[in-house]
Amino acid sequence: MELINAKNFKEKTGKGFVVVDFFANWCGPCRMLSPILDEVKTDLGEKVEIYKVDVDEEEGLAREFGVMSIPCVFFFKNGEVVGKQIGLTSKDMLISKIEELM
Repeated sequence: MELINAKNFKEKTGKGFVVVDFFANWCGPCRMLSPILDEVKTDLGEKVEIYKVDVDEEEGLAREFGVMSIPCVFFFKNGEVVGKQIGLTSKDMLISKIEELM
């Protein structure tokens, strides 16, 4: 999954349905969520884009979105936040949430 930052965040989240995973490399649940997000992308394909934001490298973005706990997944539709999931969750739960918000 592609890492994004403050410079390209608006461009990457501005069109279509986008999932952004705010994570840190030292976070165990974050490392467990990463392959789940890969599976979500495989299952949903072109319907969704999935990006990652490293909260240690992008503290400003984490602060802007009020990220207090990680992993924290935001759902964007055409640049607007339409949902959020805090903590580790299953592939089925993520897919259900994405389909509900699309």
